[in-house]
Amino acid sequence: MGIYSENACKNFYQGYNCAQAVLLAFSGITGLDKETSLKLASSFGGGMGRLREVCGAVSMMFLIAGILNGYTEPNNDSVKAKHYKLIQDLAQEFKSRHGTIICRELLGLESGADSPIPSKRTEQYYKERPCGAFIKTASEIIENKLLSGNKNLTFEINNNLQS
Repeated sequence: MGIYSENACKNFYQGYNCAQAVLLAFSGITGLDKETSLKLASSFGGGMGRLREVCGAVSMMFLIAGILNGYTEPNNDSVKAKHYKLIQDLAQEFKSRHGTIICRELLGLESGADSPIPSKRTEQYYKERPCGAFIKTASEIIENKLLSGNKNLTFEINNNLQS
């Protein structure tokens, strides 16, 4: 397990939602401060506000991909296509390990939104909830697919880890 996936899992077990856990772990490379990272990711927990749609860890994987490799030219279809291909590849990598990117399917829940009231974070909650594995996977995919191979980014990452 890499340093980012380890930190993301620690964040989750401290009580942050899955999306917050991932984005916060990568805040050193996204350029987002802690408060901004936590606020930005807060709506994505529980598959987007406990709607149980796309897993929050996966959503943050996509967000980080956008920060690192996103496009800014609104009319450049080839650039958009390249970025969307990256997102689809990241999703496929996650699916290859867990079968889906949909929160309710990952958790084995019935269709539809869940109560907006978050579950209490107890020892039993963490024993039963597989979210740590999904957070770890999303973080590893970010580490392996988005961070490796970018020498400038790798240099930046190493400097942030030493700070």
